[in-house]
Amino acid sequence: MNILPTITTTFGANWKGKIKEVEMFELKEVALFPTCLDKNERREMYNLLSKTNIKNIPFVHLRHDMEVGELEFFIKEYNTQIFCVHSSQEYPVPGEWIKFSSVIAIENTLPNYFEEKELKRFGGICLDFAHLENDRITDLDKFNHDFSFLSKFPIRCNHISAIKEDFVIEEDEKIRYDSHSFSDLSNFDYLKKYSLELFSDFCALELENPIRDQLQAKDYILKILQNRDAYIKKFLK
Repeated sequence: MNILPTITTTFGANWKGKIKEVEMFELKEVALFPTCLDKNERREMYNLLSKTNIKNIPFVHLRHDMEVGELEFFIKEYNTQIFCVHSSQEYPVPGEWIKFSSVIAIENTLPNYFEEKELKRFGGICLDFAHLENDRITDLDKFNHDFSFLSKFPIRCNHISAIKEDFVIEEDEKIRYDSHSFSDLSNFDYLKKYSLELFSDFCALELENPIRDQLQAKDYILKILQNRDAYIKKFLK
């Protein structure tokens, strides 16, 4: 299991600040989520990354408009071993990505359900723990549906975000407890519910928090997983 600090680009994230922090902490390995950057912004990001000490970016979250050359760039320059993408129910997956299908994992996103036909076309599952836990709290049918696939397909990578006690009401009036930022380390205590078997070799901290905070979260999560109780298959009553 490898928990990776992550350069995220969601609208609350300061991705340029994170790249500076990567330099400050002399990190050589991170995950990268350029999912909210257009082509020109990604070009700027790649240029800034080239000036850092980063040697490995083993896990990259793809964006639907990425060109094949970008995937090839990550594999060649940063030894990227796994990519993740949202379901084609949300964004059509470009046909030219098909030659990379064995190293592309499909993420469990909201409100889309896993589809067996789609998973069979790609390299496995990207399990987002916070999305899964949010479903457990708010939509048990979807939770049970997606959870049933976790034993059928390989879990190639993970997202780890926060679960907060205070819910947020989205524009579509859906209640959400999952968050891309954490305010207290206890926001990760929900991970105690989940078997170590669900954690892959590539666990990215999908957090808007600065890298400094992410490194603290990494240490906290590792302690949770090292000290957790034996796996209980059915924790729901």
